[in-house]
Amino acid sequence: MKYVNGGVAAPLGFTAAGYHCGVKAESPPTKRDLALILSDCDCVAAAVYTKNQVKAAPIYVSMEHLADGHARGIVANSGNANACAPNGMAHAKAMAVAAAQATGLSPEDFAVASTGVIGVELNIGVIEEGIPHVAAALSKDGSAHASNAILTTDLVEKELAVSVDLGGKTVTIGAIAKGSGMIHPNMGTMLCFTTTDCVIDQALLQKTLTKIVNKTFNRITVDGDSSTNDTCFVLANGKAGNEPLVEGSAEYETFYEALHTVFEYEAKQIAADGEGATHLVTCTVEHAESEEKAELMAKSVVGSSLVKAAMFGSDANWGRVLCAIGYSGAQFDPNAIDVAFASSAGEILVCQNGAGVVFDEAKAKQILLEKEVTILVRMQEGQESATCWGCDLSYDYVKINGDYRN
Repeated sequence: MKYVNGGVAAPLGFTAAGYHCGVKAESPPTKRDLALILSDCDCVAAAVYTKNQVKAAPIYVSMEHLADGHARGIVANSGNANACAPNGMAHAKAMAVAAAQATGLSPEDFAVASTGVIGVELNIGVIEEGIPHVAAALSKDGSAHASNAILTTDLVEKELAVSVDLGGKTVTIGAIAKGSGMIHPNMGTMLCFTTTDCVIDQALLQKTLTKIVNKTFNRITVDGDSSTNDTCFVLANGKAGNEPLVEGSAEYETFYEALHTVFEYEAKQIAADGEGATHLVTCTVEHAESEEKAELMAKSVVGSSLVKAAMFGSDANWGRVLCAIGYSGAQFDPNAIDVAFASSAGEILVCQNGAGVVFDEAKAKQILLEKEVTILVRMQEGQESATCWGCDLSYDYVKINGDYRN
């Protein structure tokens, strides 16, 4: 597998662009807020959406447009979620209509996504005016601008592309994602748009997407809130010319690992970019009875407000880790569990067989001061493991979300 440039425009046949249209009147011209991704031919399309019963209008429109398993592009805006808002469905459909008019396609060819403040009517006028401009800007170099256009409180753009050899053909996968707050996905992430030139059946693409999402995006948390807009799309146009993938084949396994790499990268980027975050916090549970149990425990640890606060203070408070595992819902022997903290500064055991051990507090502090910190939980049950990702809880999280609409 090779890392390549180009993001969502890296695969053959795809272009992308981002444009400032002014969804929020006060947003600076340097902040793009309208993104367009387009394939020059038909794609098989797969998607997963939030399981929140309160869903944004674009999700319903995308579900309708992707019901036949095909699409040509994605149109998205930031600055407004178009969720629980007046005329939401009409505005989401209008985005697809405008994209179709600007590209000579049909509205049903487009998936639609929005992100931003909930409950405020979308300024559809500026979007309709902006779509011809973003369509005119479509290029192979446009992924970074599209990535910028979907950011809200994010501090960094989340873009990656990789290529692999499948039967002598080069297949490329590219993605952009956004997410910083309201991150506790129950499907995917806030937004993730993925493109590939691989030849793959739609049913297999959907199955693969769902499986990998459950092992990546569904294993991150920032604040325990599942968004109304969580969406993950994959478009595959087949222009690489590889033989159609068959589940279980060596070529399929290579594609699966490449897509997993892309999604895990994006998931970790989202966790690290959590609102107000100063640390990426990883929890790995090892030697568990089942992967499901290990995941339950690990996600409980990275989701604990008290663990997150301890990580912000670089405090080796292992009791909070044990407590979070205890209320995770997993059944285990509390006297058969070890906990250690690790980072690039080293590793230190702080709990053995369910009880504290004497450890060097200064060394533990040094380990936890690093930007990326890992909490290692070792059971005595079996050979299964799982890793989940989160971030610390800082003062800035409250500042950001206490004034989000202003």
